[in-house]
Amino acid sequence: MTDLTCEELLTTTRTVRRGLDLERPVEREVVEDCLRIALQAPNGNNRQNWRWLVLTDPRVRAEVAAVYRAAYYERNATALAGLDRAPDDVRRMLTAARGLADRLHEVPVLVIPCLQLEVEELPSGNQAGLWSSLLPAAWSFALAARSRGLVTGWTTVHLDREREVADLLGLPATVHQGALLPTAHPLRTAFRPGPRLPLEQVLHHDGW
Repeated sequence: MTDLTCEELLTTTRTVRRGLDLERPVEREVVEDCLRIALQAPNGNNRQNWRWLVLTDPRVRAEVAAVYRAAYYERNATALAGLDRAPDDVRRMLTAARGLADRLHEVPVLVIPCLQLEVEELPSGNQAGLWSSLLPAAWSFALAARSRGLVTGWTTVHLDREREVADLLGLPATVHQGALLPTAHPLRTAFRPGPRLPLEQVLHHDGW
């Protein structure tokens, strides 16, 4: 366990793409402890229809990573072609994301949070209500991992090819993936709050 305060934990838990220790294994027990904490997150009507895939087998990780990599390069082909002309912040982001795509198969643990529904097609309308039964738990996992000295990277790029990943992992058609959380020990331990707009630019009182 780290000695982070609650405020430090909430403001310095970052998506880490380049600072992952790809050599050091992550203990299964620690991942499962983080997931037990995640299960305390709110979910609609306490249905608890979340399901969690923890991928540690090198072959399985490599297969999922190959699909992720194809989706990443397909999605970002135009942006990567103009990388040299991109603003510094965009170039840094794309370069870090490309590095993760290229080495995702080396990340020791991949966590995929899912929703198991009663139907194959996602219901129309109120997507906020649907995914709010999963995404808070996924973020709780990321926070719990950080509190235990791990780091994660929140990404959804693979959802461009969700069916391919589902077929690789044998997911029923009623199970829908919500994110992908590469999980590893960090190469550094100090993280700062990310760049954000001032509250005054995004806050509205009693109406727009």
